[in-house]
Parts: sequence; structure tokens; C-alpha cells
Amino acid sequence: MKRLYILLTLILLMVGANSGWAQRSKYNRNHSKHRTTRVVKKHKKSKKTRKRSVANYRPDPRLLDPDYDPFLQCEDTCSHVHGIDLSHYQGEVFWETVGENTKMAYVYLKATEGGDRIDAQYERNIDLAHRYGLKVGSYHFFRPKTPVMTQLENFMTQCRPGEQDLIPMIDVETTGGMSNEEFSDSLHAFLDLVEQAYHQQPLIYTFRNFYNRHLVGQINDYKLMIAMYTDEEPVLIDGRDITMWQYTSHGRIVGIRGSVDKSRFLGHHGLRDIKFNHVRRLEKHVSFFDVRQRMGK
Repeated sequence: MKRLYILLTLILLMVGANSGWAQRSKYNRNHSKHRTTRVVKKHKKSKKTRKRSVANYRPDPRLLDPDYDPFLQCEDTCSHVHGIDLSHYQGEVFWETVGENTKMAYVYLKATEGGDRIDAQYERNIDLAHRYGLKVGSYHFFRPKTPVMTQLENFMTQCRPGEQDLIPMIDVETTGGMSNEEFSDSLHAFLDLVEQAYHQQPLIYTFRNFYNRHLVGQINDYKLMIAMYTDEEPVLIDGRDITMWQYTSHGRIVGIRGSVDKSRFLGHHGLRDIKFNHVRRLEKHVSFFDVRQRMGK
């Protein structure tokens, strides 16, 4: 009897174990099925997302045009007079190659900045630009907080009248943290000195937004080169006439490594508008030295 009881007990334990194992197996199968289902669904969703992205892709329509040339630039498609602006950032320029580009008529070279900075490539650039036939002008980057006489002296050491084909250009891009009134006073004082030294008003270079914020009504008598890198010609808030437009800072020219600023004349304007007047200067050459004397030199 005792043996029978032990045997029945063992049978019951075995049945219970098999039942538990079956339940765990069923749970694991179901749980694994759910995990697999979620992964598969997630994977399918990812595929749909990619399909939607591909479906929404629209190629640049210009690429479908068999005549489209991605290297075609503004000067290749219009009859305006074009030019470039250069500084030491372009490194050593192959001027012989640049001079062969008949679509580039002029170049403005950075000469100086503030009271003591001289562009490292200026002497080389102005010599070779002349040698290979470009009309050349020089520009100064204006620093409002630097004494204006110091800036003029710095500019005059580099921008020698006898080497200029184009009137001087003043690059105005910053207020130096000054109030508009202080900035305006500093700028006008400098422009007056430049005009006394070179006997002609300089060209003012600035960005459209900077002009609209800080220069409206301040420089009405000066010719403007406005920088704005869009497909549309710039329009100033006060409707001022614009002589020149710098339309890109990422232009390409054979002979110059990397990007270069390109500009062109607007409307009826041309090189005659910015030609350096040597006759006028010779008639008043004494005052050029008077300016230097005012600086105590």
C-alpha cells in the first residue's frame, strides 16, 4: 500500500511538471511571436518611410535640361561689365590667366584695414593686375573706432594715385559697437579726408541690410557698390541709385584658387563712373601733401 501511494505521488508530480512546462512553452511561443510581430511591423514601417521619401524626391528641373551647364555664371549670360574683388584670402593669383578672361574688366584690391593692417598680397596683386591688362582700384576696410587720420595715413601708404585706374573704395561693414550718431560722425570725417587726399569722392561698398539699418540718408552723394547674394538685383529701402552690385562671394575664375567676389554694373552705369580722374588730381596736387602735413608728417 505504501509503495502504491509513493508511485501515485510520483505520477502526480510528473503530470504537474509537464503541465507547467507546457504553459511556459506556450507563453514563450506567444511572447516570441509578439516580439517578432513588433519587429516586423517596425521594419515594414521603415520601408514605407523610405518609399515615401523616394516618392517625394523631386530632382532639380535644371538637371533635366540637356543644355544646362552647372558651370555657367552670370557673366556668361549677360552683357554687363563685370569685375572681381581680391585680398590676401585668395592667396597667390595667376594673373596671366585671369588677364586672359575677357569678361573680367576690372579688379578692386584690398590695400589696407584700420590704422595699421596692410594686405600681404597688395603689392604683388596691383603690379601683376596692371601688367596683364585689368583696370585696377584699391579699397580700405573702415574701422569706425580707429582714429580717422591714422586710417587715412595707412591707406595713403599703399593706395598711390599714380597706380589707380579706379576711384578708391571704402569698405563699410561694421559700426564698431558705436551708436549710429558716433558711427556716422566717424565715417563722414574719414570720407572727407579721403576726398581731400585724392580729390574725388570714393566709392562706398556695403551690404544691403547694413545700408538699410545704418546708412540711409548719410551718404547720398556717394556712389555705391551693394553686396547682396541673390538672383534678384538689390533695391535699397530709400530707393537710392546703385552703381555696382556684388552678386556673389562664391564666384569661380580660372587662375584663382577657391571662391572670389564678383560684381557688375547696374543700369546705365559703367567704368566711366568710377574712373580715377588723374587730371583733376594734378590740378590740385598741393593739397595731397597738405593732408599729410595735417597728420604731422
